[in-house]
Amino acid sequence: MPRLANITIISREYEEAGLIRMDFRINHRQVLLLIIDAFLVAAALYLALLLRFDFQIPELFQVRYWQLIYFIIAICLTCFYAFGLYQRIWQYASIEELLAIVLAVTAGSLFIFLFTHIVEQTLPRSTYIISWFLNLAFIGGVRFLLRLRARAYTCRPKEAVARVLIVGAGDSGTIVLSELQRHFSQQKKLPVGFIDDDPAKQRNTLHGIKVLGTREQIPAIATKHNVDEIIIAIPSAPAKEVKKITRICSQLPVKVSILPGIHEVLNGHVSISKIRPVQIEDLLGREEVKINLEEIAAYLKDEVVLITGAGGSIGSELCRQVTSFRPSKILLLDHTENNVYDIEMELMKLCPSCTIIPIVADVRDIGRIDSIFSSHKPTVVFHAAAHKHVPLMESNREEAINNNILGTKNVAEAADRHYAKSFLLISTDKAVVPTSVMGATKRVAEMVIQSLAKKSQTRYCAVRFGNVLNSRGSVIPLFKKQIEEGGPVTITHPDMTRYFMTISEAVQLVIQAGAMGKKGEILVLDMGEPVKITDLARDLIRLSGLKPDNDIAITYTGVRPGEKLFEEVLNAEEGTSTTKHERIFIAAATAQSSASFITELAHLKEILLTDLFGYCKEPMAGSTRKQ
Repeated sequence: MPRLANITIISREYEEAGLIRMDFRINHRQVLLLIIDAFLVAAALYLALLLRFDFQIPELFQVRYWQLIYFIIAICLTCFYAFGLYQRIWQYASIEELLAIVLAVTAGSLFIFLFTHIVEQTLPRSTYIISWFLNLAFIGGVRFLLRLRARAYTCRPKEAVARVLIVGAGDSGTIVLSELQRHFSQQKKLPVGFIDDDPAKQRNTLHGIKVLGTREQIPAIATKHNVDEIIIAIPSAPAKEVKKITRICSQLPVKVSILPGIHEVLNGHVSISKIRPVQIEDLLGREEVKINLEEIAAYLKDEVVLITGAGGSIGSELCRQVTSFRPSKILLLDHTENNVYDIEMELMKLCPSCTIIPIVADVRDIGRIDSIFSSHKPTVVFHAAAHKHVPLMESNREEAINNNILGTKNVAEAADRHYAKSFLLISTDKAVVPTSVMGATKRVAEMVIQSLAKKSQTRYCAVRFGNVLNSRGSVIPLFKKQIEEGGPVTITHPDMTRYFMTISEAVQLVIQAGAMGKKGEILVLDMGEPVKITDLARDLIRLSGLKPDNDIAITYTGVRPGEKLFEEVLNAEEGTSTTKHERIFIAAATAQSSASFITELAHLKEILLTDLFGYCKEPMAGSTRKQ
């Protein structure tokens, strides 16, 4: 009984490891394989005897062969079944299947050796070794013939509708090749070669597909081999390297797809569904943002979090990411009811266990804001509500001032009165040496929270960053719409440059900054290198499968009111100091008199209430755009 118990434990361990499969259901294909294996085992043993005795088997061993063969077949087939050789799909055989065959044949040979000695009907010792080799060749050979047959059937060059070049002859490239071959009948994509910069891989083959050259040779190789699609399969490569390769590929008149970064491919699994078209974000070469989860969780977990402008581009992404840190309550404040409804519905699916409170309110309504703070007692505030459209605010100055300055002041002072722990203002690089109303109002908003930070227990700080890709009112959606309409794509000036970040990375850094920022600090996010708007437009046209200037015209309309040719993240009086996060810096605050600033702010409010609004005693209601 102890031995039987040990055997049971061992079999369970092998079964859990996937080497033994104790499933006794069987189908007609498995029956056919069983019959073939029985014949091969018998043939292997007989051939081993022939080889051992120079094809002159003594009568004694011929008799023993026939006495033992049925038992030997039964032992081998049992071992094969126990190791799952009849539960595997051999058309997709890989190294794991090869290992199972070796283990199954080895186990069968050991049991045969033990059985023949127990019944005292032994064979020459070399016969066991020879038959082990032969069984390995026969049993493995039959199964890998099925693999070769499946590959030959699925990959028929004449049926291909797209010839594919794979960039990256590493692990991911190998898996992409396997996926293309496996799904050939549905995709009809034929791999024609690999591209890899490793000199040791040049002119070598990987699963029958040759490494044709390096990244610099992509244009020539694509032309020579009539490539229809390029798949970039190097998810672990630095973003800057991926950007360089992507730019080379995007210059060609072929479809370019990419395997996302390794953080996007959960558990390292790669499939056809993970391969997506190259997007404008891939051409920016942005490195993955690293955040300190423990530090963030420490200031968000079990807190009441208020997010103003919750339905906007930044606000809604803040809502999504904040939910993962399990606050006790999330307050979604926005002036537009549809925005509030949309983000509430999304968060209810994303985090069913979260307490989500939708609030329709205007940050300019001081009474309503104070009531919200009094009722819900938010402890952490992300202030993202703001007017952000530069030219539009030039002709609506009073709205920009009322919303971006006085609205910020209302929320920030309410945070102080109701003892919120922290308040984080979403600012912009346009607040640096502002040339626009929008930029000036955001700079004053920064000064508001710096002033409050000097006297309040609340931890006030601001975060500056540049343009956000695909946010509402940004150039990317505009360019896409113009391309869909056949052009032209309109750009204000050929030398116009801007800093860009993805919405996700901007918000991750904002949340991280909220954990690090000290009272009155203005934190600046590292946004990489500035991008020429003209280059951005040309990349978008190419990614749409069209040629700039030929298929889609580009026209220049002139710099609009309030716009700069280039943006800055610091003014001449500010310097930066580093933080423990490599992507976040601290801007040295400019000195200001709190008393005089408060006086000037009160005077500004008085001007708005009298000169701009005439008889109105309260700010007029109006739409609040989100940042």
